[in-house]
Amino acid sequence: MRDDSWAPPSVLLTVDLVILTLREGRLCVLLVERGKEPFAGMQALPGGFLNHAGEAIPEAARRELGEETAVDARQFHLEQLATYGDPGRDPRGRVVSVAHLAIAPRLPEPVAGTDAANASWIPTDTVLSGQMKLAFDHDRIVTDGIERARTKLEFSALATAFCGDLFTIAELRQVYEAVWGVTLDTRNFYRKVQAVDGFIVPAGTGRRTTVGRPARLFRAGPTTVLSPPLVRPVPAPAEQQAEERTEEDAKE
Repeated sequence: MRDDSWAPPSVLLTVDLVILTLREGRLCVLLVERGKEPFAGMQALPGGFLNHAGEAIPEAARRELGEETAVDARQFHLEQLATYGDPGRDPRGRVVSVAHLAIAPRLPEPVAGTDAANASWIPTDTVLSGQMKLAFDHDRIVTDGIERARTKLEFSALATAFCGDLFTIAELRQVYEAVWGVTLDTRNFYRKVQAVDGFIVPAGTGRRTTVGRPARLFRAGPTTVLSPPLVRPVPAPAEQQAEERTEEDAKE
């Protein structure tokens, strides 16, 4: 006997954005202070519901990018990160979020959207360390987005998305150091980058360094997959780092 009482479950769909950029040498993520319940007053990722039934998910992500940053979404590296749909993640009902990772260089000060009280760039280590608790499950989404960026820096040319059209080797190294949270040897990094054919290409000289010498400029090359990869260094244990600092102090 057919059961005509069945009805499809009510599920709402949102997009959330992990927007990363470098500010003063630190990896930062854009967060907004929620102006409405639920979680009014808490920090959260920018995002929102689809505008209408005909709006595609990538279209919604690009729209939210433009609204939250006042920057043309075409200037961003934008990729789908993951889907988050655990029951209870949103007290308003069953809400599924399709999160995206967005990266661009030198983004301006943000302007809060219509449902946010404030927007600001927050250093990612503040979130990763647990010093700042985010609304919904956005702590998890931020962590996943940063790990995606860290991993892709090893095997892809994603690092150039943090740079302008023209950049120096030092600026590229700063990207790796900020995203990975490590300090890299200058000469070793230069050697590894130059060993990847087509990763970056020379673009002449332009800006001057602090010692007055013209800096060699580069731009992103045609290579998108790094071979050999730039493997992320494994941080030394705290005890080993302390011993190394003691040895360095003794040499001085």
